[in-house]
Amino acid sequence: MRQITLGDVTITRVEEFYGPVDLTSRTFFPDSAAEVWEDNASWLAPDFYDAGTDIVRSAIQTWVLRSEGRTILVDTGVGNHKHRPYSPVWSYLNTDFLGNLARAGVRPEDVDIVINTHLHVDHVGWNTRLDGRQWVPTFPNATYLIPERDFEFWNPENGHKPLLGRGNQNVFEDSVAPIQEAGRARMWDGSYDIDANLRLELAPGHTPGSSVLALESRGDRALFVGDLLHSPVQIADPDTNSCFCENPAESRATRRRVLGRAADENALVFPAHLGGHGAAEVRRDGGTFAIKEWAAFARL
Repeated sequence: MRQITLGDVTITRVEEFYGPVDLTSRTFFPDSAAEVWEDNASWLAPDFYDAGTDIVRSAIQTWVLRSEGRTILVDTGVGNHKHRPYSPVWSYLNTDFLGNLARAGVRPEDVDIVINTHLHVDHVGWNTRLDGRQWVPTFPNATYLIPERDFEFWNPENGHKPLLGRGNQNVFEDSVAPIQEAGRARMWDGSYDIDANLRLELAPGHTPGSSVLALESRGDRALFVGDLLHSPVQIADPDTNSCFCENPAESRATRRRVLGRAADENALVFPAHLGGHGAAEVRRDGGTFAIKEWAAFARL
């Protein structure tokens, strides 16, 4: 099953990539303890971690929401034909993502809203497609909701020095700027109400404009948390950051706050990159958190 319903909102999972990302546990999560991987290997494997090779497994996927008659995409993955000199694993891909989207019943022209939770390479790639020699919006009728703080931070004209160094090179130019130039971008800050069911909220730390999409409909709740979590090991050890967090202290504080909210409100947590069942309910477990129940999605 690739689709579930929460209240009046349907959620469909559309995959671009799933597999090892050639990062060991301690490379991907440099402040994690070896023990946290060893102690949790029995349930992290095989969906999220290969204990034999110590390699982390990740998904690149888009969550398709249908709410109040509109089709909404949460993050757009890596994209095809894009030059990523400092992220070679994502360079010049040629995946069938648009075919997967079509099999989920979504044509590019059907999309009303695109949400970029933040502007890293693996969240904005399908914002655009190559048309001849030009990058044009993949979803020509959509409004793209972009966190203003990330737009300013990643705009190379502003001269910021990101933790990633040149790891995000070309991303703004081929996947963000063309959206603004086409008049399809809408910047937001603080919070943004999409409709009666959906609200965007800032959740900074991973990047300055990282955001969470909160869903509440007829008593059901969910939080689409982007890269607040790259692995469920961060549920068991919420102080563990990925190597990609711009502000480590703020990331830890935001992760604890959002996981606490999810536990207290019984909200389903949708990270961007989890394989397996993709999403989970969490519960408090002393000073940390634990998986309460996995979502009803079929495992990747």
